[in-house]
Amino acid sequence: MSMRQAHHEFRIPSRGPALHEFTSQVESWVRSTGIRDGLLTLFCRHTSASLLIQENADPDVQTDLLRYFSRIAPEDPHAYVHTIEGPDDMPAHLKTALTQVQLSIPVRNASPVLGTWQGIYLFEHRRGSHVRSVAAHLIGEP
Repeated sequence: MSMRQAHHEFRIPSRGPALHEFTSQVESWVRSTGIRDGLLTLFCRHTSASLLIQENADPDVQTDLLRYFSRIAPEDPHAYVHTIEGPDDMPAHLKTALTQVQLSIPVRNASPVLGTWQGIYLFEHRRGSHVRSVAAHLIGEP
């Protein structure tokens, strides 16, 4: 069999700090590519939002994650040199640096190989409304 590749861009609207699950959109797109087995790469094209694979069963996990990151990277204009883009910008960069902007997920039988309680999330770190772009690349065999 020959290897195939597919590309896509997910556009994820966000309003304020939160985790936005987009697992079902990823699963649907992977199925549509005709690639059954391979490797999926997701890449967040921003420096103030990130990607996480996290539990999707209990929403308290998201609440605790948001609280934790607010404590370790607080909005404090006196703590940072970079303040030109607002008091939430530098903390957002720190949160992104502590998480990740790229995920690699195996694909088997035309589905991302995720655990029972795992979901794919865009982790928005800024307060304003945004539409975030996540580039997807899938390589594999039909």
